[in-house]
This record gives sequence, C-alpha cells and structure tokens, in this order.
Amino acid sequence: MERELICICCPRGCHLKVDDKSLTVSGNSCPRGAEYGAGEVTNPVRIITSTVKVNGSDIPVVPVKTEKAIPKGITMKCMEEINKVTMTAPVKIGDVIIKNVLGTGINVVATKNVSKKQSGE
Repeated sequence: MERELICICCPRGCHLKVDDKSLTVSGNSCPRGAEYGAGEVTNPVRIITSTVKVNGSDIPVVPVKTEKAIPKGITMKCMEEINKVTMTAPVKIGDVIIKNVLGTGINVVATKNVSKKQSGE
C-alpha cells in the first residue's frame, strides 16, 4: 500500500509517496526526505515539547523538551509524566527534569533559564 506524507525535515514540505512494503520513497528533494518517509511508516517518532511548573520564581513555568525523539505511540504517556513534575527555581538550560522518561533512555530537559525570585519581592 502506498502512503502519502508531507516531509517535515525542512521548510520545503515535499509531498512524499511511500510504499509501506518495499519502503521506497518518491517525491523527496533530498536524502533526508527518503529517510523521514521510511521512518514515518516503520517507526514514527516525535520530539516532545511542553512546560513544567516552577515554584519560587516570577516565571510560573519552564519550557522543556525530550533530548531526542521518542516513539509517537507514547506521546500522551510522556505528557502525563511531564505534567506530574513541579520544579523549584533556579532552573538552568539543560537541567534534567525527568531522567529516562518511560524507560526510553531519553531525558526531558529544560530549555530556558528560570531565576529564583529575589527576596523582598
């Protein structure tokens, strides 16, 4: 069976046709499109971005993301784990928020610095 996809590797957005048996890809303008198309049919993955609550700062949340793409099928479970977390300021870019999320070997990390609230404010 042939699947039609739009490549998300670059802004070009090539219209791909992928044969899910032979994994042949057509319509791509570069090798990354072929790799994306075959991967999307066999093992779709996504990088998850979200926010985590922060106590002790003027900023109520810190943006976070998975360090690498995780299987698409566990996206909602990953979000449930992220939503359970509350951090205490200060938080630095790269701080591990959740280590080895859902046993994937992939960490959820902070993507912004969040300062501690100054005393007296």
